[in-house]
Amino acid sequence: MTQFDTDKLFFERNNVNKSKVLKTVSDALSGMDDGELFLEYVQSENLLFDDGNLKSASFNTSQGFGLRSVLGEVSAYAHASEFSEPALTRASDTVRSIRSGHNGVGNVLGDPAKPTRGALYEDVNPLAEVPFQDKSDLLKTIDAYLRAKDKRVRQVSVSLVGNWQAVQIIRENGSESSDIRPLVRLNVSVVVEKDGRQERGSFGMGGRTSYAEYTNESKWKKAADEALRQALVNLDAKPAPAGEMEVVLGPGWPGVLLHEAVGHGLEGDFNRKKTSAFSGLLGKQVAAKGVTVVDDGTIGARRGSLNIDDEGTPTNCTTLIEDGILVNYIQDRMNARLMGMKPTGNGRRESYAHQPMPRMTNTYMLGGNSTKEEIISRVKNGIYAVNFGGGQVDITSGKFVFSASEAYRIENGKVTYPVKGATLIGNGPEAMKQVKAIGNDMALDEGIGTCGKDAQSVPCGVGQPTMLIGGLTVGGTEV
Repeated sequence: MTQFDTDKLFFERNNVNKSKVLKTVSDALSGMDDGELFLEYVQSENLLFDDGNLKSASFNTSQGFGLRSVLGEVSAYAHASEFSEPALTRASDTVRSIRSGHNGVGNVLGDPAKPTRGALYEDVNPLAEVPFQDKSDLLKTIDAYLRAKDKRVRQVSVSLVGNWQAVQIIRENGSESSDIRPLVRLNVSVVVEKDGRQERGSFGMGGRTSYAEYTNESKWKKAADEALRQALVNLDAKPAPAGEMEVVLGPGWPGVLLHEAVGHGLEGDFNRKKTSAFSGLLGKQVAAKGVTVVDDGTIGARRGSLNIDDEGTPTNCTTLIEDGILVNYIQDRMNARLMGMKPTGNGRRESYAHQPMPRMTNTYMLGGNSTKEEIISRVKNGIYAVNFGGGQVDITSGKFVFSASEAYRIENGKVTYPVKGATLIGNGPEAMKQVKAIGNDMALDEGIGTCGKDAQSVPCGVGQPTMLIGGLTVGGTEV
């Protein structure tokens, strides 16, 4: 998928004989159900401008390999930060340990097909394209812009993060796949004060592209203006009401609730082990009619997109829920094989030091036919939640708790005033059955998502249209 020569990066650079590596991998995985050698090289940087100064600037380089063998539902994994023939030999001895007393059935899934589409992002290295001083000056400019724009600004925090990852995946028969993955992100946070009250607003954007996409004046001003707008809205917010009421979720980033409360429950490992609230429900009605949810790793330059996943499988646009019916799960190779299903290109890992597992890419709900105004006009007593902060979800029960970082009161079909301290409490599968209206304004988030699972973090995307859900519990601070 890339013109960059990963053989030079991994083999020539480390003075490693590729033929010997292929032989070692073949011997280690012979007789196994599956497995791979995962090679990774990463450059990353992080600049933070805070409280009028460049507070920190870091640059890191890491590399390593992970060798995995899979037999049945048992896997063995060995990894090292040193890519050398002796290190790989030691790893091979480790992963062969699960073969004793078992008869593997070979690589039953075969090799992943090569992607037939073009590359989803350019193989650029964003870290090398802009001088350090220019990056530092940009953060300083954003700080000055916000302080000059509104005298209520008390603190500004701006960060610029870049990542360049090269991966190469080798299977038992010597088949290979590789990918070069750029990733950048710009974040702006603002604290404002009025009459002794302080409030915060934040906004971020990013994707798999060069810094130039997000550091031009129109883009960074958008991020700065939006962070300031949110802070000023919160400055005038009143305590949120409490009780059961209808909730309107805004488009874009509020899809994080869908990601957490529904998406994780659709991952193959939870369903194979029957620990998900969606276990055993394929073909069943799990959401209101009109609700269609997809996981799409094929959107160009998006934060959650990948040309191939971390097992070498091309990513896909996988329909998970169609018109309310559960039709598929999010799968890596191992769980797909054990469940008698096809991999969906969702085998992901945080780094070479981690085994892959089923993970989301860009997960979102498709749009409907209603306008935002029509949906809000239907609500007599409710909350309009535009942005979310943190949240917690129990995969087994589906119960969730989410904090709204920007929300408004809806009274008699009209948005009246901003509220602070609103917490949404509910059950993911039940909430999907209570969807009353779906907007025609589906949007993806701005490219800021990071998904955590089993102590691994990977970049992801979320999205949805404006959506009306009935019967959610709102935890508020109104006395």
